[in-house]
Amino acid sequence: MGMGSAVETLCGQAYGAQKYEMLGIYFQRSTIILSITGIFITLISIFTKPILKLLGQSNEIASAAALFVHGLIPQIYAFAINFPIQKFLQAQSIVLPSALISGATFVVHLVLTWVFLYKVGLGLLGAGLVLSLSWWIIVVGQFIYIVRSPRCKNTWSGFSFQAFSGLMEFFKLSAASAVMICLESWYYQIILLVAGLLHDPKLALDSLSICLLIAGSVMVIPTGFNAAASVRVSNELGAGHDKSAAFSVVVVSMVSFILCLIAAIVVLALRNVISYAFTDGETVARAVSELCPLLAFSLILNGIQPVLSGVAVGCGWQAFVAYVNVSCYYVVGIPLGLLLGFHFKLGAKGIWSGMIGGTLMQTIILVWVTCRTDWKKEVEKARKRLEKWNDK
Repeated sequence: MGMGSAVETLCGQAYGAQKYEMLGIYFQRSTIILSITGIFITLISIFTKPILKLLGQSNEIASAAALFVHGLIPQIYAFAINFPIQKFLQAQSIVLPSALISGATFVVHLVLTWVFLYKVGLGLLGAGLVLSLSWWIIVVGQFIYIVRSPRCKNTWSGFSFQAFSGLMEFFKLSAASAVMICLESWYYQIILLVAGLLHDPKLALDSLSICLLIAGSVMVIPTGFNAAASVRVSNELGAGHDKSAAFSVVVVSMVSFILCLIAAIVVLALRNVISYAFTDGETVARAVSELCPLLAFSLILNGIQPVLSGVAVGCGWQAFVAYVNVSCYYVVGIPLGLLLGFHFKLGAKGIWSGMIGGTLMQTIILVWVTCRTDWKKEVEKARKRLEKWNDK
């Protein structure tokens, strides 16, 4: 996903500039880069068992995990194709076909999972293989749509050797995208890892897991607006519409913020009972209630930050945002969380508070940079970028 973000920028801007034939080339280049990256991930997957044992896991857990991961190896290459396909379609504002194909595949996935696990008896390996098969069904379905649909006749003209040119430059932009997205996705997972070192790790992990599950459920809202911001901004920049790009940023950010603000208010209103949707433990319920103010504040920040990350992708700022993420998350957020959680003995609240501080700092920087953006210059940068990649 991270490595594929480059195609999001280029396809969106090329479609806005009406350089339709380049969308298929960018899609193929991204697929090549992601497939090569998948080879290295495959090697790690093959050696899952010794890696887990080296990290201190028991032989039983390592063996079970390795069995499941081995079944997921074909899924790696399905991802390598699926993400560029989705961005290729989204750049053209084609969303419904992917949603319908995914929905139909989900039904097939449920049936196949039941058959492979309970009738054939393949266990964890079967579960992994079914997941891989389901993702390949989605890939094949979407690709058939691209080839057959008249909506893609201008953007897909078949396979081309031109896709193999300029791969190193494409890789550099892809690598910056991977750093940007991976640093964001790993950040809050570190909360759970660190919480396991607290005095009462079970209570901390239970309460944090519930809060992060709620946050993840609400996160689908700004994630959708992230994609919308990326597509709309990149389209408008490619078309040379600087004012429309700026207006799109304001509209998408405000709508996402308002929806997440409403979600935060609901969480605060239900803070004493919301945990009972996941557990009947009163101790955990009290711990979740104490964390709800932090959860609500996180939801409000998440109403802005992901959208601005989408704007950054639409503008091609991936490398800049990667530096911001490293500074705010890993230089400020995590050390501050450890200081508050362990030194000041604030526990889970301290760890989360510190990491929210890193997110707040990142959000302020992105807001400041976005507000000061000269959109006419961004239009010019987009034009030069497309000329460069068109030459490649």
